[in-house]
Amino acid sequence: MGMSDSRRPKVLIVSTGGTIASRYDPVGRAMTSTATGDQLLAALGDLAPSTELTLDEFSNLGSNRIDLDMSFRLARHIAVRMEEDAVCGCVVTHGTDTLEESAFLASLVISSGKPVVFTGAQRGIDASDADGPRNLADAIRVAASPSARDLGVLVVFGGRILSATDATKVNTWHLDGYGSTSFGTLGEVDGEMVLIGRRPMMCPAVNARDIETRVDLITLAMGADARLFDAAVASGARGIVLETFGRGNATPELVAAVRRATNAGIFTVVTSRCAQGRVLPVYDDGGGRDLEDAGALFAGRLKGPKARILLCLALSHLPRSKIVDLLMTFGM
Repeated sequence: MGMSDSRRPKVLIVSTGGTIASRYDPVGRAMTSTATGDQLLAALGDLAPSTELTLDEFSNLGSNRIDLDMSFRLARHIAVRMEEDAVCGCVVTHGTDTLEESAFLASLVISSGKPVVFTGAQRGIDASDADGPRNLADAIRVAASPSARDLGVLVVFGGRILSATDATKVNTWHLDGYGSTSFGTLGEVDGEMVLIGRRPMMCPAVNARDIETRVDLITLAMGADARLFDAAVASGARGIVLETFGRGNATPELVAAVRRATNAGIFTVVTSRCAQGRVLPVYDDGGGRDLEDAGALFAGRLKGPKARILLCLALSHLPRSKIVDLLMTFGM
């Protein structure tokens, strides 16, 4: 895996921590992210592809500790490294808790056509049946594959190749912990073969220089009133994402709260708490049509955490009309 010729294309490995880099601490009786990037690569063993690699240790944290500012810095850092001629692609090792958010944020920030692939693991590096080495080897093969160019940022997990727009954690502990919420996989890794079955709809990069962090995510439950929404507004939120019922429905109390927030210049974005499907302004009596009339914007097929990422980036530099246009790109 050593680099013998600096002119040869290489895959950049950006390590951030997470379960893939974690060991069990018997004293603290907890998993702890302690493995270095070099140890991650050494754990590949016989699975190691012949691709030349270069290591960039960005952090060593469980992804529950990665916040918006850090994720944005990670995306900007990768974007800069992708400009290097010697780098043909990138693999990011990341904890699975927030991998989908970091991957989606990166997909909005990075405009390079070179493959950028996020991966992680459900079992620690010291487990006898650790899944991290296989996931990392698969991700390296995808990052080095010419067929993976111009697919946007990807997530590779359990042999599946997923678009960052649709990839989500679907199980807390199964080895196939990541799946797609909308259109299924883009392809798969079968041994040494990278097989691409379809190409995703691409969305424009958001040329943001910083990120707005004062955006809250609220999931509705039966009988939801405006208390949590009003509390978010009172605490200084610049935007609120609502994970609503079904097709994009709320309650009359929340519709009134959204209208007050709109009048105060605060953005509300509507998503669904359903695992699949798009939101549309269809129903009245507290439903999506009333939310739209109150000034809410609809996020199409995006789920709550990703709609929040999009709004955080958009609020940092875009006027309302452009934010509406950006959300429309995800309505298909």
